[in-house]
Amino acid sequence: MRGLLYFLLFLLVIFGVLYALTGWSYSDGERAGTVSKFSRRGFLFKTYEGVLNVGGFSGETGSLTPQYFDFSVKEEAVATQITDAVKSGQRVTLHYEEKILKFPWNGETKYYITSVEVVAPSARPYGDGSAYPGYQQGQPQPAQPQQGQPQSQSSAPARQGTNADSTL
Repeated sequence: MRGLLYFLLFLLVIFGVLYALTGWSYSDGERAGTVSKFSRRGFLFKTYEGVLNVGGFSGETGSLTPQYFDFSVKEEAVATQITDAVKSGQRVTLHYEEKILKFPWNGETKYYITSVEVVAPSARPYGDGSAYPGYQQGQPQPAQPQQGQPQSQSSAPARQGTNADSTL
């Protein structure tokens, strides 16, 4: 009887340590980019897994090199937000926690997303010239004809025969 009590106490300590290692957050932070892949997968335990394309610049080669961040999601509400961001192609900021130990029913990675912040696109209308070099704020925008209407000629009356430069 005493051996069974020690065995149960040993199992209780082991499960307590494992629970503390999986529940305690080793680090937390944020990563921003576009979610390039997000799926629910697994043979026995279905978990949400995704890849965030963070982007990046290589100082050695001077070119753009993609950097990827693999993550897992436990909560259904967070997974819905990420799915909406994938469908719209918006940039997101993912808030995550890194765990020391992972179990298969929690996900494939040690990084678990706790919340999602969608980064709003710029409010610049289509055709706005403010993105071009040399643009000065307050500069009048050129009038663009409405679609489907022909562009009219200049409204100034044409002068005929009074141009002194036309004679040779």
